[in-house]
Amino acid sequence: MFLRRRNREIPELNTTSTADISFMLLVFFLVTSSMDTDKGLSRQLPPVDNEPQKEVDISRSNVMQIRLDAHDSLWIDDKTVAFSALQGQVESFVASRQTEQYVVGVQTDRATSYNAYFEMQNTIVAAFHSLREKMAQKQYGHHFSQCTPAEREVIIQRYPLRISEAQPTQGN
Repeated sequence: MFLRRRNREIPELNTTSTADISFMLLVFFLVTSSMDTDKGLSRQLPPVDNEPQKEVDISRSNVMQIRLDAHDSLWIDDKTVAFSALQGQVESFVASRQTEQYVVGVQTDRATSYNAYFEMQNTIVAAFHSLREKMAQKQYGHHFSQCTPAEREVIIQRYPLRISEAQPTQGN
């Protein structure tokens, strides 16, 4: 007996909602996942000037030398200091310089970790923000963020952000 093969129809897969489901999954994962944010330092560079820069002589007593070594140890003027004390020391140094020019000098080692470097830089900037906030409260009676542009200019001229970075050293 001959068996006759029947031509069976292959059932089709219903794909009408596949695009909708994939789009919903994409949105779900984008909303629920966290994105790593890049760390960075916001600095305003001086304008490009074709004229040669004039050198300013600053007394050694008006320079605060901050150094990070290869082991992420913090040194201020050749004395080891904890990171927690850095902000207070920078604030007291800058506040004690009434009319004199001052510089916060920073030097790192090539083996210094990025986290230690960013923590140091952020702490220095936080010290300046704290000084500016205190002056705004004392002189104008409100927060620095609420100051008028003229008031801000007076405060920034009193506490300008003067950070000088030296070339990194090669650790031992």
